[in-house]
Amino acid sequence: MQKQTSTRLRPSRLAIAMLASAVLIGCGGGSSDPSDGNDNVSDFCSVTNEKEQFLSYMRDDYFWYEDIPSTVNLDNYASVYELLEGIRSNVDRYSFILTEEEYQSRFVEAEFIGFGFSARIIDTAVFINYVYDESPADNAGLRRSDELLAIDGVPVSTLLQQNEYNAALGASEEGVAVELTWRRQDGTEFTDVLTKTVVDTNTVLAAEVVNLSNRRVGYYVLNSFIQRTGQDLNGAYNQFTDIDELVIDVRYNGGGLTRFANQAATQAAGNNVLGEIFTQYIYNDKNSANNETELFQLYEGVRQFNLNRVYVLTTAASCSSSELIINALKPFVEVVVIGGRTCGKPVGQVPRSICDKRTFVVNFETLNANDNGRYFDGLAPQCTAPDTLVGDWGHLDDPLLAEAGYHIANGSCSPDPQQQTQKQSKPESPHAYTLLDQWRSEY
Repeated sequence: MQKQTSTRLRPSRLAIAMLASAVLIGCGGGSSDPSDGNDNVSDFCSVTNEKEQFLSYMRDDYFWYEDIPSTVNLDNYASVYELLEGIRSNVDRYSFILTEEEYQSRFVEAEFIGFGFSARIIDTAVFINYVYDESPADNAGLRRSDELLAIDGVPVSTLLQQNEYNAALGASEEGVAVELTWRRQDGTEFTDVLTKTVVDTNTVLAAEVVNLSNRRVGYYVLNSFIQRTGQDLNGAYNQFTDIDELVIDVRYNGGGLTRFANQAATQAAGNNVLGEIFTQYIYNDKNSANNETELFQLYEGVRQFNLNRVYVLTTAASCSSSELIINALKPFVEVVVIGGRTCGKPVGQVPRSICDKRTFVVNFETLNANDNGRYFDGLAPQCTAPDTLVGDWGHLDDPLLAEAGYHIANGSCSPDPQQQTQKQSKPESPHAYTLLDQWRSEY
């Protein structure tokens, strides 16, 4: 979850988002201005100066600043990336650094160069998790749950065994063309040449009304919280009329801008939450003056429902602002979490510009209206279900969606002993799934 550093409006803050026009730009971020006097800009933004600025910033604004060693030899670190790894707290699985170009591309412009699909590797096989609208992959007919069989005629299993899978997909450059062969769940095979181009990353991957247990259920897949998410949410909610229930699918959502978590939650629960506490932002003791409370509000939202119950589908890849939806709604409406335990990120970042980089180090923790937070082991689901690929989004045999249907019909989880055992399990890995991990699965 990220916030920007513009002027606060309490308790309703319009600047929760991380905007392109964030206060700190260019080489800023230090205590001096390189345009003053005879300072040389290249010296101000040298590797040495970057590290000095970053260490100073960490000692003041890092949530766990007390865990930074009292003496740090900057010469031991070749870059700010290495410095972050060397001084971060042992409990910090979340902080990262982007270049300004990376930040602008993914968060602001919502695009990357590629084919437009995300994949998962299972043993020696590769399956498609999702496909972005109007991307080369989408136009070729690649769909969620398809198995990728070959790249330029070479079996994917061979490429994985030889550790050449990523290289076979080509460089992240426009015009790179690769022949892909894939197979649908029904056994139908396809072969086509895909050419990498600029892919627009729609943040709502699917939205429809499905019939579950004779109830009209609004179902949408929310994949990230970036600048375009507000309007994408409107597009989803505008498709829902006369719904009885709502299912928000965030199974691969690594997080992002907190204001859109607020918008999604407020559009779902409407008058049950409007004006109530969405979350409390708590900073370190050096910056306690920045502590604030944000209320539920629609932000860019146009349509709202006034639901007393919301279903949320999760996995270990549901992180940060995805978890915020759940934790924020719980004091006011029933939230039924279906799937797997979430990643466990009850903290967030205010992006900081240092020269040509944006640092995303943890600055604050979040608490809901009941002062509940600190779910570092993740949020456990009420009903567990595996994320098994059975077809495209909204397929009624999808275990997570089917489990939601069972709960809607019966008011309880399905009587599966394995699910009840999994319900108490810890996260599969101590590594928090961030947006960086999400992006690394995309090609």
